[in-house]
Amino acid sequence: MKIFSFQKNEFASLAPMAGVADRAFREICMEYGAAICTCEMVSVKGIQYGDRKSHLLMELSDAERPAGIQLFGNSPQDFSRALADVMVNQPDFLDINMGCPAQKVVKNGGGSALMKDPELCGKIVEALVKSSGIPVTVKIRKGWDREHINAVEVAKICEEAGAAAITVHGRTREQMYAPSVDLEIIRRVKEAVRIPVIGNGDVTDGKTAKEMYEKTGCDLVAVGRGALGRPWVFAEINAFLTGEPFTEPTAAEKAEIMLRHAERICRYKGERIGIREARKHAIWYTKGLRGKANLRNAMSAIESLDELKQIAEQMIRENT
Repeated sequence: MKIFSFQKNEFASLAPMAGVADRAFREICMEYGAAICTCEMVSVKGIQYGDRKSHLLMELSDAERPAGIQLFGNSPQDFSRALADVMVNQPDFLDINMGCPAQKVVKNGGGSALMKDPELCGKIVEALVKSSGIPVTVKIRKGWDREHINAVEVAKICEEAGAAAITVHGRTREQMYAPSVDLEIIRRVKEAVRIPVIGNGDVTDGKTAKEMYEKTGCDLVAVGRGALGRPWVFAEINAFLTGEPFTEPTAAEKAEIMLRHAERICRYKGERIGIREARKHAIWYTKGLRGKANLRNAMSAIESLDELKQIAEQMIRENT
């Protein structure tokens, strides 16, 4: 992973998750030892149209580096035209989304729909590589459906076009997020290309990270849903793979992390918007705790940070 400047004892990156991996979450995960992170995917058309939300999504802070900006679209020209606005944020790398399974993305030919046209995948990579001057990575899936398993083909085309690394999610678009991830397809991609390969799918702790490394030979693992409500998962993975001790945070510590996370969301987005976005994160932090049903009901209706602080006190009382 020479294209990224992270420490040798960092073994997992934060996957880009739409509606979740915002600046606040990325910073928290980096504090707990994520190797790299990538912002929520941004539409290249939206950037060209001057969409305010698209520009906000691309904002990067020093606290989350090395960090990349993930772009989606279906036209090499659109990617090139959006580049000037993208580079204002000084990303360490650019990532092209060829894996998103969401209907609103694929119906316009973006995300995992690109895998139905491997030649177009290569043209998009080539366009960004030639004009950006920084590493360009790609996120793909196993394929579009079970009749079209072409991750190896697409990976080789992207490598030939100049991609610096490729992330493989071991499911087809048809499979969405179930059943279990196919580690064999990630191994096959790793064996087929010379560039670094990042394994993605079902990594939730040190044990599953180790399994991903051992069974695929990948150069790095990417954690997505496994980090929801558990940003310390990166510290756990790093400890597990280096033989260092790790202790799961106590309920009080989880409450402190949850509040710090929510406060940061509100700082960046304003409390009115931020507290509504903090609801889902707060609910995720209750996983495995006693009284989580009541806690979640209360968290789903919070309107202020003060309300969340009161619920955090209840969270600690019921788990001490």
